Amino acid sequence: MKKLTVLLLLPLAGCIRFGAEPPPALLTLAPAAPIAAGATQSSAQARSITVQVPVVPQELAVTRVPVQSSATSIAYVKEAQWVEPPARLFARLLSDTLTSRANMVVLNTRQGFVDPGAQLSGELREFGIDAGRSEAVVVYDATLQRAGSTAFEKRRFEARTPVATIDANTVGPAINQAANTIATAVADWVRG
Repeated sequence: MKKLTVLLLLPLAGCIRFGAEPPPALLTLAPAAPIAAGATQSSAQARSITVQVPVVPQELAVTRVPVQSSATSIAYVKEAQWVEPPARLFARLLSDTLTSRANMVVLNTRQGFVDPGAQLSGELREFGIDAGRSEAVVVYDATLQRAGSTAFEKRRFEARTPVATIDANTVGPAINQAANTIATAVADWVRG
């Protein structure tokens, strides 16, 4: 009886699928100015900063690429998916850019308790495609607490990059370019 049940269920095994079909490739961010291999940094000689993973709205809490098609409508790019949530990718890009461009030692949250340097946090408000303008758009509301200060500074950063077509092949590079523009501007602001 058991053999018969297994034999009857075998044809169904090819029809059952758990989860969505993965896209052919996953998207990620690459820093415009990568950190040199073998470079050693010390918080004794350079300023330190802790970069928090930004807060995001629900449409960015997933690994799909949002497309704002109207003021009240969001869709996602077919077959385009980030390798991890955009907030973590963007925080890592900020960290790499602060290290390479601002010559700062970027600490993780635990290390920040031992060496309380500057603190960078914020909200990644947009990280996707504006279909009406055919642009990749990244908007980051940054909050900076400089080392030794109890005051907070806030600044909005926005970058837009044209995108010819909205598909899985074009959105990643366009968003990467916009994100690098913002990371560079944030590094210049923090360094100043």
